[in-house]
Amino acid sequence: MAKSPNLKFFKTALRKHRTSPKLLSAKHDYIVLPIISALVGGMTGLIIALFEAAVLWTDAQRLQMFNPLALPPSLNILLIMILSGAIVGFSFWLTLRFAPEASGSGITHIEGALDGMYDIRWRRLLPVKFIAGTLAISSGMIFGRAGPSIQIGGTIGRMFADTAKRYTNATHILVAAGAAAGLAAAFNAPLAGILFVIEEMRPHFRYNMTSIKCVTLAAAVATIVMRAFHGQEAVMPVMHFDVPALTSLWLFLLLGSIFGVIGVYFNRWIINSTKLLKRKQNNKMHRIILTGVFFGCLFSLLQSFVPDTAGNGRDLMVRMIQEPSTWAILVALFVIRLFGTIACFASGAPGGVFTPMLTLGTLFGLAYGVIAAELFPSFVAEPTVYAIAGMGALFAATVRAPVTGIVLVVEMTDSYELILPLLITCLGATLVAQALGGKPLYAELLKLSLPKEPTVEDNEITTTRPTTT
Repeated sequence: MAKSPNLKFFKTALRKHRTSPKLLSAKHDYIVLPIISALVGGMTGLIIALFEAAVLWTDAQRLQMFNPLALPPSLNILLIMILSGAIVGFSFWLTLRFAPEASGSGITHIEGALDGMYDIRWRRLLPVKFIAGTLAISSGMIFGRAGPSIQIGGTIGRMFADTAKRYTNATHILVAAGAAAGLAAAFNAPLAGILFVIEEMRPHFRYNMTSIKCVTLAAAVATIVMRAFHGQEAVMPVMHFDVPALTSLWLFLLLGSIFGVIGVYFNRWIINSTKLLKRKQNNKMHRIILTGVFFGCLFSLLQSFVPDTAGNGRDLMVRMIQEPSTWAILVALFVIRLFGTIACFASGAPGGVFTPMLTLGTLFGLAYGVIAAELFPSFVAEPTVYAIAGMGALFAATVRAPVTGIVLVVEMTDSYELILPLLITCLGATLVAQALGGKPLYAELLKLSLPKEPTVEDNEITTTRPTTT
């Protein structure tokens, strides 16, 4: 006689997968929450557009402020270094004094909030993240806008949740919707924003048809707002490629496997560097601010003499894809920016690592393509194809979200013909990273941020909330 199904096991599995069939309590909720999510998306798109404009304006002013004085080049560079150190130091002070949870990219803070570990203090967090993030990203350090945009979006979602407390799980849904809208607005990539919440935040996001609809609607509206400001072109306009031959797919799998190894060590170095800096700083306000001043001066100096080794790298990616350098130069830039990215992100400054990771993937993937074209000319028609594949591969290996990586790169570059090579490369990177025991970056950073809740004396950091990276 056949055994009856194990209903207890099935119910436990549902709980583990965080499925909530009755997430909303009334039919009225199904109408109101999507409307509020659309407002969250619209507000997020507007704020992210202002955030991007503020970063670009501040960066231009920093580099050109002393030009009217007609100073000698060495003195001009020195003054820019001092200014850069000062604005990064102020960014650290502002963050630590008013909203320590604004440090780092902010993604771990949003994930912790989705899990109910702590609330989002949106009245403090929103202005601090906007101002401090603008200063840190525009200083010449290797930071991107995507991580802060995700935190800003989630914070806006929490702000709107104050008006919707009567609706069941409104805070969770609107924070997730805002996070998706933030990524969608940062990269003009609505599908990537939706998938990031569903795939990368899957341990924290409560799946339900209504919650997914709200996330989708917020990402769509945020993208519409951003496109109203910037047009409907891809954020990285590159040439269109011929579809690679099926016989060359093994080269993409090999590239993905190499990125799987790089991704594991990249994550470990970030975690270890973050721990090391925390021990050295010992929660002392002046030590952390001096760290910011040092990094601001250092990367401003690098930007003055070797511009390609500093900054977020978006212009570098486009230029290298259009006019590739030799493989030796590409590898050298990759190594320098690799350790620069780790140092900047470990410092805890309010900046993101998405664009720097995409830049690293582009540089290494292009170097690989140049070498492969010399060794296997019959398989490689366009070395630059491997640069596009590399962009998604490092993201997949570190964040452990291969589908998001594929869609993000395709939407950023408008390279829909490269979906299959991207799929092979990103899956190879993910499988190798898992086989080597690598952990997803943001999951590890969330664990690192939770145990300590520093308390305060005089010149030490004033907070009762976990510091996030």
